[in-house]
Amino acid sequence: MDYVKLSKEVSYALRHAPWEYDLELDEDGWVNVEQLLDSLKTKKDWLNVCAKDLQIIVDISDKKRHEISEGKIRALYGHSTQNRIIKDIKKPPDMLYHGTARNLVSVISKNGLSPKGRQYVHLSVDINIASQVGKRHDDLPAILKIDAKKAWNNGIVFYQGNDKVWLADFIPSEYIDQSVK
Repeated sequence: MDYVKLSKEVSYALRHAPWEYDLELDEDGWVNVEQLLDSLKTKKDWLNVCAKDLQIIVDISDKKRHEISEGKIRALYGHSTQNRIIKDIKKPPDMLYHGTARNLVSVISKNGLSPKGRQYVHLSVDINIASQVGKRHDDLPAILKIDAKKAWNNGIVFYQGNDKVWLADFIPSEYIDQSVK
């Protein structure tokens, strides 16, 4: 079983195109494991996929993209679906980071960080993760430092995606320091 490929397929199904898999996510992004498995098994690559395989992709993922509980599975972050996945508001760490293409820094410093095609702005707990994310868009990404403590104290809302990823609706430019990298 190619668990990396399976993880990508599950991410696509749960984060971006549940309708392509005949999945109906609840307001928290959950879907029954059996419903997901039935849908995956309609594709030749996943004829033998089982619940144990889904648990393995959850357990081995360094980015903790999914979680399984009580016979249901969901993506923890990264959604681009029209129906907003509701997250619990949580106090963030004092500092967070965001990796981005260098050519976007001037726009971000002027307009702040917005989610673009996703439901939330994605922030990382450390520079290395932010750099990995930024490299998807630029070989030498800019790493922005977010004063999350100050933003939180001034009413900016944060949500925890997992232990490495934090989410926000919007980060105003006054909380962004672009001098990190």
